[in-house]
Amino acid sequence: MRVLKRVAWWSAGAISLALLALLIAWWRSSNTCSDRGAAPQGNLMKAIVYCDYGSPDVLRLENIEKPAPADDQILVRVRAASVNPLDWHYIRGTPYVMRMEAGLRKPKVIRLGVDFAGTVEAVGRNVKQFRPGDDVFGARTGAFAEYVSVREDRAVLKPANLTFEQAASVPVAAVTALQGLRDKGRVQPGQKVLINGASGGVGTFAVQIAKSFGAEVTGVCSTRNVAMVRSIGADHVIDYTKEDFTEGAQRYDLILDNVGNRSLLENRRVLKPKGKYIMVGGPSGRWIDPLPRALDAFLLSRFVSQDMTMFLAELNKEDLTILRDLMQAGKVTPVIDRRYRLSEVPEAIRYLEAGHARGKVVVTVE
Repeated sequence: MRVLKRVAWWSAGAISLALLALLIAWWRSSNTCSDRGAAPQGNLMKAIVYCDYGSPDVLRLENIEKPAPADDQILVRVRAASVNPLDWHYIRGTPYVMRMEAGLRKPKVIRLGVDFAGTVEAVGRNVKQFRPGDDVFGARTGAFAEYVSVREDRAVLKPANLTFEQAASVPVAAVTALQGLRDKGRVQPGQKVLINGASGGVGTFAVQIAKSFGAEVTGVCSTRNVAMVRSIGADHVIDYTKEDFTEGAQRYDLILDNVGNRSLLENRRVLKPKGKYIMVGGPSGRWIDPLPRALDAFLLSRFVSQDMTMFLAELNKEDLTILRDLMQAGKVTPVIDRRYRLSEVPEAIRYLEAGHARGKVVVTVE
């Protein structure tokens, strides 16, 4: 018995030391910026990189190695990219819980940006769906650059009736809106749907996608955006500076919440008995927010008839194709607020982070 206790103590100690060593190694680990003073070699391109967490001031436009496509990849000359809230979350490393994956002390991946649109320059030997000269859009980490190398299942052909800037605004925001409404919300024709934050990136797509499904859509936005939200198809628009939608008499089958500025109980008040509340955005803090709100929604759903949940999108080729078809048919049109050059990505992210963007903020790559 004494021997077993000793073995257990030694085992626990060894495991603790191993975990401590792993934590120290993880904490001290460096990214590829450690040799940024060295002269770059080979074929070069300009790209936005960052070596430390912080404000957008940590971003730098630098010359780095131009990627080469793998067998299942295409090399895309980027014409435009777009900015998403996840970009500034990654720059700041907040909420801190995300650093468990992104890098505890420094970012593991120094490239930024996801949404892109551009022209195929080269293809891997196993690529069947694309050829050089095709105009495409899709999603790939490192989109704030002159080139991206991306798997062919993360890109689709760009509709001819869309500009590169419009196409680049689609992936993250539009897929989030589509999956939130269709997969989580199970939206049906004739249902009453409320979009809180209808003038933002996800919101402008959500209004149009909900209308394409035959829903009666109410958008919530500020005074300056009322006309715009109505112009993209909202049946009703609530100006939150003049009216609190949670105090109204209308009841909704589905609330898609991009803001999280009203409590769960307030949102529940205007849901129908079997209504659904889907949170795709909300207040964010330094540590673990908005996870507590997501947990509250999960727990509340166990005791009420309504379904309340948080939602994270998953990018895939099938949904990019659906969105392409909706845009080609004229049922969805991206809304673009401001345009920035590649060298102005820090300013673009500051503007988006301020929370007043109308639709999408895009980056043009000369």
